Amino acid sequence: MSLITLDQSEYKRLDAKAYAIEKRRLQIELLKLQEDVIRNDRKICIVFEGRDTAGKSSAIKFFSEYLRPKNFNYVQLGIPTKWESSHWFQRWEKVLPKKGEISFLDRSWYTRAITEPIMGYCNEHQYRTFMKRVNKWESELINSGTELTKFYFSLSKDQQERRMNARKNSQLKYWKLSKNDEKIVTKWDAFTLYKEQMFDRTSTDKSPWVSINSNNKMIGRLTSLRYLLIKTDYENKKILKPAKYSKSLSNYSATIEGVTFENLTYEQFMIITKYSDDT
Repeated sequence: MSLITLDQSEYKRLDAKAYAIEKRRLQIELLKLQEDVIRNDRKICIVFEGRDTAGKSSAIKFFSEYLRPKNFNYVQLGIPTKWESSHWFQRWEKVLPKKGEISFLDRSWYTRAITEPIMGYCNEHQYRTFMKRVNKWESELINSGTELTKFYFSLSKDQQERRMNARKNSQLKYWKLSKNDEKIVTKWDAFTLYKEQMFDRTSTDKSPWVSINSNNKMIGRLTSLRYLLIKTDYENKKILKPAKYSKSLSNYSATIEGVTFENLTYEQFMIITKYSDDT
């Protein structure tokens, strides 16, 4: 197994100002990468997988905030048709990046490796067929010029419960919590089992999974984008080492339900950000 787990210690002490500075530095580099992709007709596909509330969608928003809209795609496919369910790879081939594009996949073909078998949306034969064929399919994808990165955003069980409750009680985010989501979170152990099987079978030297600890979504975003920029070549590349962050006294801020709390201590900030709109 070639699973990559990233060291996040460089971002251990992160206040709002330091986050904004690092975010800007990385987003400038990502825009350079996009310009290189456009200029050289490259195809970049970035998969965002993970448990519910782990921060996949907000990470994609973070990545794409200042990119040229015409040259990136946000992909979030709905419920597959009967034909798509039986032609799984063909379903996803339709949304892969064309030359000069970056595609961000908010869930991917790997729903067949975890969610679908757990929830009974595919049968055992479909699951086993997928697991048997996916590595070869991805290898062919890479050989044909698609640059593939696979992120898996993880979080702890208690953190997921807090975020689920925050969504449920939020006047702005309640719609993000579906009946299906509530069912999935009751299957934590099954999810873990299928996730580990997915890592064991599909994290290869050519196409490894990159595991992102997203208990703190801000750190997860910075870590994942920084990894992408380090591993990917592009013109005028300049990867700066993270600044030294420290526990500044009472200069943290966070927003919950539209209300901003300022002049927080580091300890208060870490508690509040579990429920914050910003995370």
